[in-house]
Amino acid sequence: MVNVLIMRNYLTKLEFDEIRRRVAECSASTEAKTLLLEETPLFDAEKAAELKRTVSAIVGCMNSVDAEPREDLPCIDGILPKLAVSGGALDIDEALAIGLFVERGGRLKHWLYMRKAGKISHGSWSNFLSEKLDEIPDCSHVAREVFRVVNHDGAMKDLPEFQKINGRIRNLRRELDRAVSRYTNGDEAGMLQSTVPSQRDGRLVLAVKANFRGRVKGIVHEVSATGQTIFIEPEEVIEKNNEIFIETRRLDAEILRVLREMTARIAESRDSLLDFHERVVRIEVLRAKARYSFETGGVFANNRQEESGEFVLKQARHPLLGTSAVPIDFTMKDGVRVVVITGANTGGKTVALKTVGLFVLMNQWGLALPAAEGTTMPFFDGVFADIGDEQSISQSLSTFSGHIANIAEIVAGATENSLVLLDELGSGTDPEEGGALAMAILDCFIGKKARLVVTTHHSALKNYGYTRPGVENASMEFDARSLSPLYRIVMGIPGESRALDVAFRNGLAPTIIATARFYLDEKRSDVSALIAGLKRKQAQLDEESAASEAETIRLVEEKRKIILEELRLKQKEAELAESGLVNLRKLLEESRKTLENLVRELKEGGVSREKTLKVKEFLRDFEKSVNAAAEYREKSAEELNSFKQKLEKTERNQEIAFEAGVEVLIGEWGQRGKIVRKEKNGAFLVETGSVKLTFPADALVPADRPCKPQKPAVLIDLADKNGAQLEVNLLGMRLEEALSILRRQVDGALLSGLGRFAVVHGKGNGVLRQGVHEFLRKEPYVADFHFSRPELGGAGRTEVEMNV
Repeated sequence: MVNVLIMRNYLTKLEFDEIRRRVAECSASTEAKTLLLEETPLFDAEKAAELKRTVSAIVGCMNSVDAEPREDLPCIDGILPKLAVSGGALDIDEALAIGLFVERGGRLKHWLYMRKAGKISHGSWSNFLSEKLDEIPDCSHVAREVFRVVNHDGAMKDLPEFQKINGRIRNLRRELDRAVSRYTNGDEAGMLQSTVPSQRDGRLVLAVKANFRGRVKGIVHEVSATGQTIFIEPEEVIEKNNEIFIETRRLDAEILRVLREMTARIAESRDSLLDFHERVVRIEVLRAKARYSFETGGVFANNRQEESGEFVLKQARHPLLGTSAVPIDFTMKDGVRVVVITGANTGGKTVALKTVGLFVLMNQWGLALPAAEGTTMPFFDGVFADIGDEQSISQSLSTFSGHIANIAEIVAGATENSLVLLDELGSGTDPEEGGALAMAILDCFIGKKARLVVTTHHSALKNYGYTRPGVENASMEFDARSLSPLYRIVMGIPGESRALDVAFRNGLAPTIIATARFYLDEKRSDVSALIAGLKRKQAQLDEESAASEAETIRLVEEKRKIILEELRLKQKEAELAESGLVNLRKLLEESRKTLENLVRELKEGGVSREKTLKVKEFLRDFEKSVNAAAEYREKSAEELNSFKQKLEKTERNQEIAFEAGVEVLIGEWGQRGKIVRKEKNGAFLVETGSVKLTFPADALVPADRPCKPQKPAVLIDLADKNGAQLEVNLLGMRLEEALSILRRQVDGALLSGLGRFAVVHGKGNGVLRQGVHEFLRKEPYVADFHFSRPELGGAGRTEVEMNV
């Protein structure tokens, strides 16, 4: 297995870090986000397959009509160790965080259990997920204990232990107010700077004008900066303040006692709570992967356990390019170990290489892929990549030396179950030596039986792809008329570099291009002509293959019609035989009675024994005729069964011809459509126009001519980083920029059904915070907003609730 630090370098080159960041943003837990940002793909085939089944099962839950509980899970990792301290006490915010985590974690577990119970069926359920849910302990009693003392808004409940003390404090405050009112409402009011009492060190004081200091007896607490105001606690108020102070301290002591007792009761379940916390965070990690897969609308790749299995990408779109991504098709057939991709500069070779590598990493991290159904890939025990400029000044490495050092490292670590991606193999040095070295490197990896995808401009490698078994050429399609790349992969054919065309398109002087063509024509080999001829041959083969497939479908249908007609004739013949047999049996019975009567009459008339024998012989012959008719009927029935079996076999062959991409006519009304995929019940999902419907196989007939082109589908970039998020960070932004982002967040929340999110604006001088609150106050789709709890950011963070 490759070194972890080295593997992380490959993950970065393939931009897997950005995928992890986007998945982490789908999590409702800070702790789960941390785990996601540290996780790497699984290189154990069984574990990776089980992970995919688990994430797929959770995606199925998200497709249900029941709302998914998408509540924030508070971070309690730093709180739980306090439960191990004997005699310790959690503060109110810490207790609230534990209670909310247990309550919301329990709802998440219950939601998944509801899906498991089969109330809404969404495909196969993961045994691994079932085991994980069963292993989560029941900690609901912890939440009940917390919320017996604390409200869900974080305030202490008015327990019986507090009511008597709170009553005394309320009475003392009323008495204090009456004592102060004698100054604020009486003749002494003129001596005060303000008739509103102030607080100093938790004690009620009066703001007395300096020149009246001697008129108000009491304790001086403070003097204003100008010296014009003196804050005095009058003698009549001192005792009341003292009593309130004493009762307040008694209340604080009683609250501490209640919290300490509550903490002790929670600590009794510390081990279960630690286990609950760890397992719920792990489930949240899986849900974040499922949420990303659900929102991006991807498909889960089919698994190939065998190392020589087919590797197929259908309509694969690089997940970081959004709607600008051009779908590519890539195939590494059974027995093919190396694919050499050539083509024009800026034609998309490197993007295609990264797409292949990134899809493997995402697949083995349990994610759905932005591709079409039918995407299939094996599991790899490592993904190695040499992509980009490896030049290093600090290590005295040139670009070529950096690539070679990286490849040497890959050679040492790759196995027969590894995927190796090499970009611009053999570049950065003399073309002849670079081509020879590139072929030697390919020989080495073929000897290791590793899977290898290579991009290059060396003509020697194009020929290498034709002469070596297990190696296939591919190219990036290029529009010769517009001199622009099409970013699509053509399997089986090498591509031309088109360096002069690309240089001209990018503004190089025409005189330089003409001179280059002159030099090129002098030493031009026939490689380009060979490639052009191969392309024409490939196009011809594609046309012939399509025509052959259409003819095969037509012949199968004709054969089916002929056999069906024969079956009808044989069935009719069997019916006639059955009818004749019935008539014969009836005639036999009637004849037997007639003859018996005849024999009796003959005997009575003195007929001889010879005549009687002849009558009986006649009867036996007649019975043989009837039996022969019966045998004929049985033979007809056997032939009928034989034709039925032949018809069923033909229909099965007809069914086999129905696969993804085949064009068909639907039912008696003859609507044309295209098969999308075969369903589990044997029916087929057919796309006709903009509608997809399911039809049984006997309702479909292969079409004998291509369908009219359908209206292209509109791609929606659900993976856009500007979509609705659980938390929006506006720190460091100008107000106008921040409000623009906030407006897109509100729109995204409405579209995605996100009922609640948070806005981080900081405290600062309050301009950004005031602007955000003013915007939210005017927004009709915002139901409510308020500052976060202190442990989540307090006045620097606002919680927003939507009307969705």
